[in-house]
Amino acid sequence: MGGVSTADRAERVPKQDRSRATRQRLLEAAVACLAEHGWAGSTVSAVAERAGVSRGAAQHHFPTREDLFTAAVEYVAEERSGALRALFPEGAATDDRRAVVAALVDLYTGPLFRAALHLWVAASDEEQLRGRVTELEARVGRETHRIAVDLLGADESRPGVRETVQGLLDMARGLGLANLLTDDAGRRERVVAQWADLLDGALG
Repeated sequence: MGGVSTADRAERVPKQDRSRATRQRLLEAAVACLAEHGWAGSTVSAVAERAGVSRGAAQHHFPTREDLFTAAVEYVAEERSGALRALFPEGAATDDRRAVVAALVDLYTGPLFRAALHLWVAASDEEQLRGRVTELEARVGRETHRIAVDLLGADESRPGVRETVQGLLDMARGLGLANLLTDDAGRRERVVAQWADLLDGALG
């Protein structure tokens, strides 16, 4: 009496699953649109079409464009954090610093970073996005630094080590920016090798 029947529960779960799947598709489509077309070309209609859902369904999940892309900011931040944690599942320092440097650089030259860059540009002009983007980027930056320290086996109690690790991440970000305009994989490989040698000397 007044309870939810088994049939009702069975019907509700698939609807919830479908709703989550639709939301996921919209977020993935929003990130892809940003990476390919930038903020100006990433409308709710364009995202809905790419996700294979109606504009009405998109607005059911995200009533405004700002709602959609604020959620996309969070999604990109989570995906980048997940990609970081997946670099070396054990999370322990490795003797192959070149592999660590190359993996970190790869994070800054892929589609997630490209989408994040478009969000940064959009946030510089969109008040609704700016605070959220700034907050999430700070969080991702802290996590990236912490994971880099762990993977490199860096002792930040030693003078200059923290700045050395941050310099590596700043360099990786710069390579990601350069990669927006041209594929400089060859130059990037040489830079990675040089930075690995520098880290071996600086970190011991």
